[in-house]
Amino acid sequence: MKKVFIAVVLLTGLTTFAQRGERHVQKERFAKDYSVEQLATLKTKKMTLVLDLTNEQQEQVMELNLANAEFRKTRMEELKAKKEAGEAKKPTADEKFAFENARLDRQLAQQEKMKQILNDNQYQQWKKLSMHMHARGKKRMQKEGRRG
Repeated sequence: MKKVFIAVVLLTGLTTFAQRGERHVQKERFAKDYSVEQLATLKTKKMTLVLDLTNEQQEQVMELNLANAEFRKTRMEELKAKKEAGEAKKPTADEKFAFENARLDRQLAQQEKMKQILNDNQYQQWKKLSMHMHARGKKRMQKEGRRG
């Protein structure tokens, strides 16, 4: 009886660990399946539902989301090309600083544009939502052991 119980526990544990990485792969496939326009449209519609955007605001947010999606797509393609060519190497401290500085500049510009597009209540709600999403992503990265 003990042997059967131990076998069941081991089998359950192995099955659980084997399925752990599938969620990450599915999310990665999700973004690859859609075009830049489709990703921007989905994000804009989600924001419309949460923030109750007007048609004019939707158009402005769509342009912003489209630009962001294009930037992310080209950046991912560049990194993938470097990795496949064997040119991927660990960045130096100066390169890390430059990348982080550019990322924060993009975030500040995004925040300023959203402040111009949204009214005060919508902006506060968007800010709260984006901080929540940032914290959730950071927590997930720490859990998966990628950073932190």
